Amino acid sequence: MIENAFYSQEKHGPYKLFSLGNFELEEGGIIPDCKLAYATHGKLNEKKDNVIIVPTWFSGTSKDYESYIGKGRALDPEEYFIIVINQIGNGLSSSPHNSLPPVSMQSFPKVRIGDDVRAQHRLVTELFGVQEVALVVGGSMGAQQTYEWAVRYPEMVKRAAPIAGTAKNSIHDFLFTQTLIDAITSDPGWNLGEYRSNAEVADGLKRHADIWAVMGFCPEFFNQEKWDLFGVESAEELVEGFLEPFFQMMDPNALLAMAWKWQRGDVSRLADGNLAEALGRIQAKVFVMPIDTDMFFPPTDCEREQQMIPNSELKVIHSLAGHFGLFGGEGPGYHGQIDEHLKALLAIPVSESIVEQ
Repeated sequence: MIENAFYSQEKHGPYKLFSLGNFELEEGGIIPDCKLAYATHGKLNEKKDNVIIVPTWFSGTSKDYESYIGKGRALDPEEYFIIVINQIGNGLSSSPHNSLPPVSMQSFPKVRIGDDVRAQHRLVTELFGVQEVALVVGGSMGAQQTYEWAVRYPEMVKRAAPIAGTAKNSIHDFLFTQTLIDAITSDPGWNLGEYRSNAEVADGLKRHADIWAVMGFCPEFFNQEKWDLFGVESAEELVEGFLEPFFQMMDPNALLAMAWKWQRGDVSRLADGNLAEALGRIQAKVFVMPIDTDMFFPPTDCEREQQMIPNSELKVIHSLAGHFGLFGGEGPGYHGQIDEHLKALLAIPVSESIVEQ
């Protein structure tokens, strides 16, 4: 267990912790006194049917979704009770660096997307008594969790909106994610996961960030020199002044835990490997929302899955920022599209979102 000031209430709060006790994992093993960090916005109504669940993306925390939430927005805290839940291993919830032996650092067990969703289900049912979810929405790895929610708990989830993510990770994306992993583990300072500080893995984290610079955006972002969307004035400043310092603050083992999980996101595991059967179980009304310039989860991959989902629609989001469009640097140009589609989805009566199975 090591300290990392990046994962603090000051930087990522306010958030609370929910204890799951000894949490058993799909791959085997247990996380003792497993904790989920979560943030809420708005109030739970008397019927407990105004709940929106928002799972976090790779490297992200509940803080990152604050730009998606606000009065008059689709995720309006004056109308909905919004629960943003940090995935296991993200640095705020139970993670390699903040856990005690025997599951600290490199001994942290393998966690799957299904483990996250089972844990989140316990949080919303045990802590808040929720039995119906108006909407699950998340980006990237949050989209992977959104799909898992809709397939695993079809009667509970009334609407779902996976943004820039897939239900089953592609081979191409698996290989890309492996380069992110290798960038960290090839640093001698990583020391098989037993470093004393994230600073000892600075070179590996730098290479990790550099890969994101290439793949997280898209060629047109660079062609149009849209650095100002991220508050910088050049490509060099984007990489050296934003991305590299950003990732170098994070815990390497946390990034590795999430990357392993990301690579293996696959709802077909719930249907003996049959993706069409798994997606066919979804009863929610679904808007599949890829980003048109995303190099990780391209619209073609997302549309292929969308066509397997009953009562679903494809809503392509336009962005010059590639996968990093999720950060909302384009302001209303991006968030306006997200709000428009989510408002339309939330306006659909629940009775219309139930599909005969």
